[in-house]
Amino acid sequence: MNVILAVKQYISKMIEESGPGMKVLLMDKETTSIVSMVYAQSEILQKEVYLFERIDSPARETMKHLKCITFLRPTRENVELMAAELHQPKYGLYYVYFSNVISKQDVKVLAEADDQEVVREVQEFYGDYIAVSPHLFSLNIFGCCQGRTWQSTALQRSVQGLSAVMLSLKKCPMIRYQNSSEPAKRLAENLRQQISKEAALFDFRQTDVPPVCLVLDRRDDPVTPLLNQWTYQAMVHELLGINNNRVDLSNVPGITKDLQEVVLSSEHDEFYANNLYMNFGEIGSNIKDLMEEFQKKSKSTSKVESIADMKAFVENYPQFKKMSGTVAKHVTVVGELSRLVGSKCILEVSEVEQELACQNDHSNSLQKIKSVLANDKVSDLDKARLVMLYALRYERHSNNDVSGLLNALAKKGVNERYRRMVHSLLEYGGQKVRSSDLFGTENPIAFTKKFFKGLKGVENVYTQHKPYVIELLDDIIKGKLREASYPYLGTSQLKDRPQDIVVFIIGGTTYEEAYAIHKLNRETPGVRVVLGSTSIHNTKSFFDEVSQVVQLSQPQQSRGGARLKHF
Repeated sequence: MNVILAVKQYISKMIEESGPGMKVLLMDKETTSIVSMVYAQSEILQKEVYLFERIDSPARETMKHLKCITFLRPTRENVELMAAELHQPKYGLYYVYFSNVISKQDVKVLAEADDQEVVREVQEFYGDYIAVSPHLFSLNIFGCCQGRTWQSTALQRSVQGLSAVMLSLKKCPMIRYQNSSEPAKRLAENLRQQISKEAALFDFRQTDVPPVCLVLDRRDDPVTPLLNQWTYQAMVHELLGINNNRVDLSNVPGITKDLQEVVLSSEHDEFYANNLYMNFGEIGSNIKDLMEEFQKKSKSTSKVESIADMKAFVENYPQFKKMSGTVAKHVTVVGELSRLVGSKCILEVSEVEQELACQNDHSNSLQKIKSVLANDKVSDLDKARLVMLYALRYERHSNNDVSGLLNALAKKGVNERYRRMVHSLLEYGGQKVRSSDLFGTENPIAFTKKFFKGLKGVENVYTQHKPYVIELLDDIIKGKLREASYPYLGTSQLKDRPQDIVVFIIGGTTYEEAYAIHKLNRETPGVRVVLGSTSIHNTKSFFDEVSQVVQLSQPQQSRGGARLKHF
C-alpha cells in the first residue's frame, strides 16, 4: 500500500522495456506532474533518458536516433496528438504507455496511424494520480462539485484516478460511502460500475480480509481545512503553498534568484523526509544541527593540501554540494515561516482556533475572537477563519453573535469576499448539511470522551485538534462504523477487521489529515491506510472550493474510455 512505489515501478518498467540506447520521454501536462512527483530528473537521466518533451509542444526536433517512451493519459486529445505524431514520427521507435484504461477504438486509431510501423508496444500502466507520499495521493481537481452535484468531468476523472489507485495497488475493494452525501454515493456507484466493467483487470488473488474503499465528503468536516498548522509540511502548505512538491518563494523579502522556487520532496531530500511531520519548535533545532554539520564538512573539505586531499574532496564534493543546497533551501523556508508566524501573530490566532475546534466555552471564545479581530497585525484571512470557526461551532447557540463579528470585520476593513465566505461556509458545511456530530454537541458523553482524549498526550495548546476522519477510521478498524450512515455497496459485508483501507475525500483533504493517518499507520499494526482526495487544501484553496460549490458553477461535458493489456 505504497502509492509512490507503485507509480515508480511503472515508470521503471516503461524505461526498462525499451531496452538499451538513448531515449526521449514524451508526456502530457498531467503525466509530467505524475512522473516528476516520484522521480528526480537526475535519476531518470541515469536510465539513458536524455530528453523530456511534451506531446503538445509544437517545436520538437526530429531525432530518429532516439527511442521514444510515451506516457499519456488516455484522453481524446492525447489520442489525436499521438495519431498525428505517428503519421510523421520524430523518433526511431515508439513504446506507448497510457496511464489508464484505453478503448479498443482508440487503439485502432493509433494502429491505423502507424503506417511506418514505428510502434513496438502499446500498454496500460495505471499511474493515473499524483503520488504525494507513500500513503497520500491527489487528483489535483479543484471545485469538483456544483452545489451537491458532481461536475461531470470531475466525476469521470475521480473514477479514473481512484480505479487506477486500486489497480496499481492490486486491490479489488469492498466499497463503503457516506450515505448523507449524494456525491459520495455517485462516486461509489460509478467506481463499482468501473470495477464490474473491467472485471478481468481487478481479478487479483483473494485475501482473507478484502480491502475497503471508504468514500467521504469534505462537507462533513469543514473545520480541519480552516486550522493553522504546526508540522513542517502542513505549515509550508498553509503559509506558502505547495504545488506538486514546488514552493514559490519569489515574494520572500531579499530572496536570491536560485531560491525563488524550491522543491520539497521526501523522496529526494533526506532532511525534509525526516522532518516533514516534526512540529515547528523541533524544526528550528534540527535546522541548527544541519547547519553545524554543514559547517564542519565545509571546513574539512577546504583543507586541500595534498593529492590525497584533492581525491577525497572530489569524492565528497557531490554530497557536499547537495548538502549546501539543502541547508540554504530549508534555512530560507523555515526563516520565512518564522517571519510570518511572528508578523501575523499566528500563535495567538492558532490558540483561539484550537479552543473553538476542541472546547465548548462560548463567552470566553467570543471575547478572545473580538480581541484578535482588534489586532491590526492579524491578517484578514486569519480574522475571517476565526469567525467561520465560531459560526460553525456555535451555529445554533442561543447567544450566537455572528452578525456582531461580521460587523467587527467590516469596521476593520476586512475584504468583503472573506466576510461573505462566513455564510457560504455555513451553506457548504453547516449543521443542515453535515451528518457528523463534528463537535460532540449532540452526545455529551462522546464530547467528554473526546475532550479528555484530546488532553491526554497533547504537546501544547496548538495541536489539540484531531481530524474527524480519524474517528471514522477508528470505528471502521474496530468494526463499529454504523452501516446505516456508511453503507456497503452490494450485499456482502466485512466480518473481520479490515487490513487495507483506501479513504477518498471528495472536495479536498489536508496535510493535517495525512499526518494523522501516518501516525495511525505507525501505531496500528496490521492496518494500512492510504488517503486520497480530489485535491490537497490550505485555507485559501478551501475558500475557493467552497465559493465554487456554493455559487453553482457550470458543469462541463466529457467522454469516457475502455481497456487493453494490464499489469
